[in-house]
Amino acid sequence: HTARLNGLTGLCITKLDVLDGLETVRIATQYNLDGEFRQHPPAGADRLSRCVPVYEDMPGWSEPTQGVTDFDQLPDNAKRYLERMSDLIGVPVDIISTGPERDQTIIRRHPFDT
Repeated sequence: HTARLNGLTGLCITKLDVLDGLETVRIATQYNLDGEFRQHPPAGADRLSRCVPVYEDMPGWSEPTQGVTDFDQLPDNAKRYLERMSDLIGVPVDIISTGPERDQTIIRRHPFDT
């Protein structure tokens, strides 16, 4: 919803490296509001406070991603996680941060290239 509302054309995923070593990586894909499953959160703080996230579990990875600068060098499960995020949101993952330093970044598509 937010991607469409704001006209997103690409994602920048930061801190991918903090997920290293997790057995399972969870992605909230829906909301359960009083027994009704919704893909988008409701408007209004009262209804939003009653929402319970519904998660999709994906296998994690044990290989380190910190400092990786080439998408092909990422662990397979990390690539699957990023691809799933892209599928769910509907825009490509263009930039992936793999550490705190500026050079610890994978740029798949530069945001200012047309």
